[in-house]
Amino acid sequence: MTDWRSIFGHRQPYDEQVDGIETTIDTARDDGYTVIEGACGTGKTMIALTAGIDLVRDPDSDYERVFVLTSVKQQLRQFEADLETINENLPADWNPISGLTLVGKADVCPYNREGAAGIDDGNVYDRCETLRDRTRDLTGEAGETTAQNLAARARSQQIGLADSGSQGGTSSRFLETAGEPTPYAPDLPEYGEGGPVGAETEYCPFYAQYLEDLPEEGSDGDAVEAVPYDFTEAGMITPEDLVARSVAHGTCPHSVMGAVLGHAEVVLGNYYHAFDPRTTGSFTGALLDDSTFVVCDEAHMLEPRVRDLVSDGISDTFLRDAETELSRVIQPIKFEREGRNAQGGSKTADADLVRAELEDSDVTFEELNRTLEFVRDLRSELDRRVTAYLDRNHRGWESDPHDLHDEEIPLRDPAEPAEDELTEWARDAGYGDADWVRADSVGAVVERILNEAEDEDRTRAAPAVGRVLGEWYRCNHTDYFREIELERTWDDTEPADSWRRAYNARLALHNCVPSDAIGDRLAAFGGGILMSATLEPMDAFTEVTGLDYLEREEERPVVERRYGLHFPAENRESFAVAASKYTYDNRGRPGDDNPTRRQYVDAVTKVARLSGNVLVGMPSYAEADWIASELEDRLGKPVLLDAASDDETTQSLKNEFFDGGGKVLVTSLRGTLTEGVDYSGDRLSAAVVCGVPIVNTSSPRTKAVRRAYDDEFGDGFTYALTIPAVRKARQAIGRVIRSPEDVGVRVLLDERYARDSWDSVRPYLPDDGEFQPVSPDMLGMGLERFRDRLE
Repeated sequence: MTDWRSIFGHRQPYDEQVDGIETTIDTARDDGYTVIEGACGTGKTMIALTAGIDLVRDPDSDYERVFVLTSVKQQLRQFEADLETINENLPADWNPISGLTLVGKADVCPYNREGAAGIDDGNVYDRCETLRDRTRDLTGEAGETTAQNLAARARSQQIGLADSGSQGGTSSRFLETAGEPTPYAPDLPEYGEGGPVGAETEYCPFYAQYLEDLPEEGSDGDAVEAVPYDFTEAGMITPEDLVARSVAHGTCPHSVMGAVLGHAEVVLGNYYHAFDPRTTGSFTGALLDDSTFVVCDEAHMLEPRVRDLVSDGISDTFLRDAETELSRVIQPIKFEREGRNAQGGSKTADADLVRAELEDSDVTFEELNRTLEFVRDLRSELDRRVTAYLDRNHRGWESDPHDLHDEEIPLRDPAEPAEDELTEWARDAGYGDADWVRADSVGAVVERILNEAEDEDRTRAAPAVGRVLGEWYRCNHTDYFREIELERTWDDTEPADSWRRAYNARLALHNCVPSDAIGDRLAAFGGGILMSATLEPMDAFTEVTGLDYLEREEERPVVERRYGLHFPAENRESFAVAASKYTYDNRGRPGDDNPTRRQYVDAVTKVARLSGNVLVGMPSYAEADWIASELEDRLGKPVLLDAASDDETTQSLKNEFFDGGGKVLVTSLRGTLTEGVDYSGDRLSAAVVCGVPIVNTSSPRTKAVRRAYDDEFGDGFTYALTIPAVRKARQAIGRVIRSPEDVGVRVLLDERYARDSWDSVRPYLPDDGEFQPVSPDMLGMGLERFRDRLE
């Protein structure tokens, strides 16, 4: 048996780490889960890695790997760093712990990374599948050549370029990425032997090299033999390491990642890799068994993240494309029966191919026609409902569609579970159970026919439409909520009087209560740890994640631990200010002048005047915009405003905040700057949270979730709205104190944090009593007292 202290990456563990590691190991040996709420500085990543690796390296344990899941990229970097620390400090006679970070094709494809060969983020997945299939076809049993020959041809093109360059011709060009030159040109090579060359003869040389390196079919070899380095000696392999090591050998980084996946001792990923049905079905399914010790980091996000992953939907665009795909498959036989030519110069499949595929399946030609009618009528009904909704709620919308905003159109009363209106419409229109259920099989056949006809694998709409129609029929109406979502966009190609000019529409099927999906997945693993700085109340957390079911029905232990801040108390001050409740009834719209808004501006200004950087968290981006403009008129330091934007813009804003002298950063508590961002050192001296950031309770989806939680847990408002909102607030103020040397102020601004009342959230704050209730007029005195104490 291993000694976990040999694995632990630092000289001396904290008392909390000793308890956390030993509790986690003992619980996992009994197939159980440890749930840890640990404040910043607890060292949760090191607890999880040490316990998991100890079990994996123990010859008496059945665990073969640690699978880390997190929703925050920065936390992935922290796990990578901690694993590297562990490897640096292992006993001299130990092999390093092998680690791998999972990313998507877009992150590792050499052509996509460098914008080469016409491959970009928008087409990389489809292009990759097409190029892989063509490479396999050229090298398979009936293929024209070998993988070795394809890779050699691509390399020889560079040699020819180099030769011509030495004679005064075009100089050699090598594709470079991750700081490494590859053996191939930036353009895709072509295989045109015996025929014309062009796009239809392009192949992927990186994948060809990977196929060449695979052990011979029928041998006892494993795909890991195709990895061009000894990963057992490499330690932690980050995505950049993976790409650099792979392309230097000329092989495919994504394929290498898949080959290593089942052999690495530590695999780092996100919640998609364990809970998204399509990702687990195509990539990570082999990790989902009892030989895996799972780590759910930032576990307060587990419930909302999985809710999104196990929900589904289809867009109006997909319905349109599925209609087209079905027509293209039906057309050859229809035209043949009518004595017409089906080709017409298009790529439409021929009648013989369609008949052959139908004979090999249980789908009939009549079902193809019936599904086409269903999809066509469904899209017409969607169009009718959206138009009627806009006419009813936004009269004259056609004259100025730019003023439209995102909308939800519920298909039943969100507060009263019942059959949805679209299902009722289908029944009245003559579509029965079989039309919903068989759409899945029909879509799969359509995909096979079109891919065969075009000799090209692409993302087809028909399978996705068929899958969602089947789920729409099968899922119940209490735990699932159906609606039409309208997302604001703009498309000049649509008619001026069409809502499609201003909106993307989507038929959405929302899983309101994901506890079963979470619990079922956790049950598949051997055991593990779920951890965050904000999990309280624990009983609510174990209920909404299905852990209580595992403990009660499957008799698998669930052990809870709570570790508070152990940094010097004199370095921080924490206030819960009894300002008026920051609710819409009290504050009105942004820009309104009323006592509540004036009270909050005054209080935030007092905090913002502290020296150094100050973070202000508001319930929404609209509220953030309002208070930022108010602060600009009152402060002598720069005020930065965060808005809903892409990662690059957010990163730039964060860097601006960190650079130079003191500033104020105003953001939404539902944004990305209040969770998972490291504000250690002098990056942040204070954080103030305005209000309890409960989501929009008027949203139909929110109402449906609340009702479903009422039925499942008894108190939907508390479980679905209040507790997640308090966790958001706690995450934001948790940015201030990140190390023993950090000094700062944490302020929760709303009387619900300060006083006991019917809607008080004080019971959901840490019970250490740190957040002192103060009145708004005493906040300034408290801040001055803290400032004087530090001086």
